[in-house]
Amino acid sequence: MSIEIPSTTIEPIRLTYDHVARRIGEGKTGSRYQEATYDLQSTANFHYRPLWDPKYEVYDVSRTAIVMEDWYSFKDPRQFYYGTYTMARAKQQEIVEKNFEFVDKRNLFADQSDEIRNKINSFIVPLRHVEWGANMNNCAITDFGYGVAVTQVTMFNSIDRLGIAQYLTRIGLMANGNDTAVLDQAKSDWLGLEMWQKLRHAMEDIFVLEDWFETMIAQNIVMDGLVYPLIYQRLVDDLSQDNIGVAMLTEFMNDWYAETVRWTNALIKTTAAESVENTELLSNWTSQWLARLSESLEPICLAAFPETGLQYLTQIRQELFERMCDQGLVLKGNDHGR
Repeated sequence: MSIEIPSTTIEPIRLTYDHVARRIGEGKTGSRYQEATYDLQSTANFHYRPLWDPKYEVYDVSRTAIVMEDWYSFKDPRQFYYGTYTMARAKQQEIVEKNFEFVDKRNLFADQSDEIRNKINSFIVPLRHVEWGANMNNCAITDFGYGVAVTQVTMFNSIDRLGIAQYLTRIGLMANGNDTAVLDQAKSDWLGLEMWQKLRHAMEDIFVLEDWFETMIAQNIVMDGLVYPLIYQRLVDDLSQDNIGVAMLTEFMNDWYAETVRWTNALIKTTAAESVENTELLSNWTSQWLARLSESLEPICLAAFPETGLQYLTQIRQELFERMCDQGLVLKGNDHGR
């Protein structure tokens, strides 16, 4: 006796939410990214203006001089929303933990030279404070920014920066036999050592920028675009010739930066293409911060690479200059702002 079990196809009445269908068209299935992003920004029914800044609504497009007809025209190339973001970072976390375990198990820092340890302590561990500052700046962008397409990527970015700061802390401890004095010294260097003061001054000035999109440019475009290639590529490549463990423990930073470049490029390209006024404003901000932050990094470059530091900085600056021009910006001369 055979039993046939018939199958029935049930067509859904609705393929996605109405607000998503209005953007992608009726009869189309919205992606999870679209459903978790489009038109989630609160736009009405605010009960009061902020008592500490009453000229603005709680969420207000005029908090930046950048003008967009549609703040959802930006699309994250990674298609990150909370679910995909946490899954991606969980996989990366597993890899990072295995790298830390491998370096610890093989005692790769046990026989390192004092020169390598000193460079880690002097140029890598103090970046914990740069990452904390970057977390603060991205939290500010998320707070004052407009449109979930933008503010969700900066919120993810702010969380990433805390994670990177924790990795740097662990690297410092591992390189120094878990002696916490290295962390105290890194803080002291950040607050008082001459070579860090121009960068610290720039970071603190970024804290108080009024336009959140200028904060985006200064932090996520220019500062990251100079610091990450300088430290996690040039310096780490130099250190890895004698200790591969340094490269293993900082590989996440390189992967993270390459991934971040994708969405920052897309953001700048989309925003610049909106209008001539946007292009001019973005170009001016980028030129100004490129000049200032390049100058701020000169003492660090010279200390880390006495013979080739300025050459490295010039190369990195040129790479960032060309990358931004490729996104539609018109930047001023690449002359270190001099």
